[in-house]
Amino acid sequence: MTAALDDGQEPEPDEPLGWQPIWKRPRRPKLKAAKKQELRKQRRRLQDAGRRRLAAGQSRRPRSRQNRIGNAAARRDARALNRVRHSTAWLW
Repeated sequence: MTAALDDGQEPEPDEPLGWQPIWKRPRRPKLKAAKKQELRKQRRRLQDAGRRRLAAGQSRRPRSRQNRIGNAAARRDARALNRVRHSTAWLW
């Protein structure tokens, strides 16, 4: 019981640490060069993603015929439904 209670407490500073899970180990600050390298990688990754997104938006790849037909039919249906909904004619 006392061992379980002692487990959550911090060890004394002069006591050797032994094995600890990674989330309990004291943080070691990164070297400036390592941090810059990481930021460079991250910036590069984000820029590449932006370029891909831009290219995808501007791509002029022709859509399949089936896709176009489906969209046109959906637009026609929506127009017809709109006409019925907004018409002043009473249907008895």
